[in-house]
Amino acid sequence: MRSVLLAAVAATLALTLPAKAEDVTVAVTAIVEHPALDAARKGVLDVLTAAGYKEGENLKFEFQSAQGNPATAAQIARQFAGEGPNVIVPISTPSAQAVVSSTHDIPVVFTAVSDPVGAQLVKNMDKPGGNVTGLSDMSPVAEHVALIKEILPNAKTIGYLYNSGEANSVSLLAVLKVEAEKAGLKVVESAATKSAEVQGAARALVGRADAIYVPTDNTIISALEGAVAVAEEAKLPLFTADTDSVSRGSVAALGFNYYDVGKQTGEIVVRILKGENPGDIPVKVAAGSDLVINKGAAAKMGVTFPESVLKRATKTID
Repeated sequence: MRSVLLAAVAATLALTLPAKAEDVTVAVTAIVEHPALDAARKGVLDVLTAAGYKEGENLKFEFQSAQGNPATAAQIARQFAGEGPNVIVPISTPSAQAVVSSTHDIPVVFTAVSDPVGAQLVKNMDKPGGNVTGLSDMSPVAEHVALIKEILPNAKTIGYLYNSGEANSVSLLAVLKVEAEKAGLKVVESAATKSAEVQGAARALVGRADAIYVPTDNTIISALEGAVAVAEEAKLPLFTADTDSVSRGSVAALGFNYYDVGKQTGEIVVRILKGENPGDIPVKVAAGSDLVINKGAAAKMGVTFPESVLKRATKTID
């Protein structure tokens, strides 16, 4: 009889007390640490916190960086797969490829991946199926080209600085060539396969290009200061695809706020933690587009912003 009463009391309490998020583990990995990817990670964590998953209480939020090494990315992916967290969040294309290859059971929510289909993470954006979904940060390349032409109307050639081993950057190169041709521009490539090669690859564009364009390439962005130094010395305007890099010395960027990208990713993670199947959640393309300009960097690279750009800028760095 007593056990029945205790059960009744417990049931009553369960109905009257506010629901508490269950204890969960979310494992996050990135190919490298730099401001854009770090902002995305913070966005994920903040959304989890707002949803009732608090680190140190009912949330274990584990993060590991591959430090730019694909072999390390694969090792981290295998470790996470063995630990069996509730969700794995790989940030960047290389990390996402490593994680998706390591597990077919644990829910995976990738982010900061430009071309999920091209990277073979999913077969279909609308119906990803299996255990994988996420958020694409496909750059608005046509708008980037238009911005460069608006700021540098006499430009004839864009220098593309990228890691030829990163699928994300290879996909963006193909898009850039199409959009540049439409705008009457030629594209000159210069590749760096590791961060130590970035400055040399930037130097190889001096005299061959009228502007440098850096895509959302983790290798280049992790060593951006080396490219900026070359651009300043040669008076060669350098543009980036991610807005977080403008404060580090690029002239301008039209792109996503990666903290917001992380928040949008976190919303998908919460849906999965609450019971949704990742394969039933369409892969989204990140929303939002900011124009950030850097007047100091522009002056060092011999650039004067037209009034139209100054008026549209959502953020100006002096």
